[in-house]
Amino acid sequence: MTTKERILNEALSLFAENGYDGTSMEQIATKVGIKAPSLYKHFKGKEDILNTLIDAAEARYEENFGSEKNLGKLPANADEFTAMAMKRVKFSMTDPMIKKIRKFLVQEQFRSERLAEITTRHQNDGIQKMYRMIIEAMMKAGLWKKGDATLLSLEITSPVVVLIARVDRQPKFEKDALKIIEKHVRYFCELYM
Repeated sequence: MTTKERILNEALSLFAENGYDGTSMEQIATKVGIKAPSLYKHFKGKEDILNTLIDAAEARYEENFGSEKNLGKLPANADEFTAMAMKRVKFSMTDPMIKKIRKFLVQEQFRSERLAEITTRHQNDGIQKMYRMIIEAMMKAGLWKKGDATLLSLEITSPVVVLIARVDRQPKFEKDALKIIEKHVRYFCELYM
């Protein structure tokens, strides 16, 4: 791991634990094992570190979870839909970087308009739009009953977001949450496919 990567990793951990304002450049440097002035060889300042972290997390999320621009392969049946949904849930729930970013965003969303927008996109609007588009495509392919895809996307995603938030607070609940989410997705498919 490069020094720049170590800086980002330690900064994210500190931001997730202490918040942005509660983390100093000195704390980041200490965690990395360098002197604070050395941080400026890699980043302009704390805001530059934050922006780099957000950009990296957005790219990681896009690559591994998807978005309305990156739907992935259209599921052909309920099993494929469930597998696709569970793959996304497991990534979101277990990826160390995404977990720390989510914890950080939950804390900081009330202090920054940009962070509020990112939180809303990942926990509400973006995920619902992505699933709406998947459901609409499946309706057009005759794989899904005709209906209001916007409401269906809200119905499928909202319980999952709530359960992932619980796992963030209570990590021991992860196995149970995954079972509940998979049961929810399968039942959803039974009702609407």
